[in-house]
Amino acid sequence: MAKPERGDPMRSDLLISGIGVTSAIGQGKADFLDALLAGRHRFGVMRRPGRQRPADERTEGTAYLGAEIGTLGLPVEIPPSLLRTASFSSQVALASVYEAWHDAALDRLDPDRVGLVVGGSNFQQRELVQLHEAYRERPQFLRPTYAMSFMDSDLCGLCTEVFGIRGFAHTVGGASASGQVAVVQAIAAVQAGIVDACVAVGTLMDLSHWECQGLRSLGAMGSDRYAERPEHACRPFDRERDGFIYGEACAVLVIEREASAGHAGVRPYARIAGWAMGMDGNRNPNPSLDGEMAAIAKALQRAGLDAAQIDYVNPHGTGSGIGDVTELEALRRSGLGHAWLNTTKSVTGHGLSAAGAVELAAVALQMRAEQLHPSRNLDDCMEPSLSWVRERALDHRIEHALNLSMGFGGVNTAVCLSRH
Repeated sequence: MAKPERGDPMRSDLLISGIGVTSAIGQGKADFLDALLAGRHRFGVMRRPGRQRPADERTEGTAYLGAEIGTLGLPVEIPPSLLRTASFSSQVALASVYEAWHDAALDRLDPDRVGLVVGGSNFQQRELVQLHEAYRERPQFLRPTYAMSFMDSDLCGLCTEVFGIRGFAHTVGGASASGQVAVVQAIAAVQAGIVDACVAVGTLMDLSHWECQGLRSLGAMGSDRYAERPEHACRPFDRERDGFIYGEACAVLVIEREASAGHAGVRPYARIAGWAMGMDGNRNPNPSLDGEMAAIAKALQRAGLDAAQIDYVNPHGTGSGIGDVTELEALRRSGLGHAWLNTTKSVTGHGLSAAGAVELAAVALQMRAEQLHPSRNLDDCMEPSLSWVRERALDHRIEHALNLSMGFGGVNTAVCLSRH
């Protein structure tokens, strides 16, 4: 294959043909997009059982902030017998896959030609902690299905059983980049002809109070500075940021070739123009300017695009002290300082393993809507000279967009979408 010249894109035939989203701000892609464009949030003190450590005679209780899903709607077609033993992460994933599956009309395909990549690892921690506490004094009564459900691969089993997937299915871990790593793996599988369509899941990371404490102790998760004003706590790229604020979410994207989608009359959301994944060679959580720039450059090169042709960037933007600084420097040095920017996590919170898929879905949905969602809490912007979408949604026809996602352990990913 000839290498594309810069500024002369080699048209990819890979498309996003289906999307499913479940998040704190809305279930289903329509509600999710409406909430994004309106800047509606669900931040508050988290109430889901197992998220807070209760007070005892030695320590005070916790009041970690976050955004949690309300009542979860589940399709009636999913057997109740499966749901009874499915974790919360699995239930949310099943609801999201169901939406994406029917959006892309995957029932038309040979099930042997459909694959599944689940993005995330160790994503059922809260449920495991609760089970351990409940059966600590009577372990012999632990339900037998625990032997399966504690494994991340159980979600692969559930999805393949419910949707009849007979191609491959596996999980991939990339910390907060897991969702986008899943998409990159799905792209590779379809491009290689292993399957005709691949379902990529950015899985809900179900934190317990142990993970919240660990992330707080590391300095990654937001402090108690906004304990009395949780709506102000999540503020990526603002000078008053002090860490990420968690948000429950799951997003699913279906990747397939244009010819396959076109036969079903499916209306694709976007063309996948370029993608990249690279490592920093660093176990620690600190970001790498060189690593981020390398991922950006590789994605643009694969797309055959110059940085000047990118008119919208959806950044990783968590609200961390060093992470936001490094990412803005990477964008500037990569020639992307002209592009429109907004901060999806300021509305949704940080979905951790789901984040990369949630934000890629947000890009594709904004591309179809020809609107960019506002950024919350960008009151004292770190770089006011950049083209931020601030308090209100902006009408904009996206031609070429770049979405970035990074994870602990030096994971850097970038995906470039183009209008179909």
